Amino acid sequence: MIHTNEIKIVLVDDHKLLRDGLRNIIEQKSNMKVIGEASNGREAVKICSKLMPDVVLIDISMPDLNGVEATSQILKINSEIKVIALSMHSTKQFIQGMFNSGAYGYLLKDGDSEELITAITTVVQNKKHLSKDINQEYLNLLNYGSTLEKSKLSSREKEVLQLIAEGNSSKQIGEILFLSSKTIDVHRNNIMKKIDLHTIPELTKFAIKQGLTSL
Repeated sequence: MIHTNEIKIVLVDDHKLLRDGLRNIIEQKSNMKVIGEASNGREAVKICSKLMPDVVLIDISMPDLNGVEATSQILKINSEIKVIALSMHSTKQFIQGMFNSGAYGYLLKDGDSEELITAITTVVQNKKHLSKDINQEYLNLLNYGSTLEKSKLSSREKEVLQLIAEGNSSKQIGEILFLSSKTIDVHRNNIMKKIDLHTIPELTKFAIKQGLTSL
């Protein structure tokens, strides 16, 4: 539970207009403050490691590093940070992916400002929050691994898979992740073996289906 008077929040979404809207809602509350913003998952990880917020509101479908993988990396930095997913998707794999990564809340983007504040207040009390417009029984599914979890892809492999699906070459992926293109090729081969898919279009379809990228 957060013991300070002010709840420090970081906003992560690739649309500035949405971040501005969230900021306006949040900063009407005297006990909440937006201390940072990011436009993609990779930026979010850096900002959270520097600012150590109490709560992160994060979009799921972002280029370069999606919200699911960003959540995993943020919680490795500090497991006390409470992550709330923001999404247009109410399907099982997105909800499951975020909660499996350690998120405490899941909000639909067409929700209202009252629910946003409720979600923030709920997660800082170490309680999970699922958008009221989603079947609450979905929380019962969180004990079951998704296809992606069962595939046993490592966090790094999921990152590589997203970047492959977004059309990056091994060289480009290597530059983004500070690895050699040869290492990226090894990761790609391991991914193909683990999920038994062997072409880039197949990998791309799989990544979209699993919510790693929306393209």
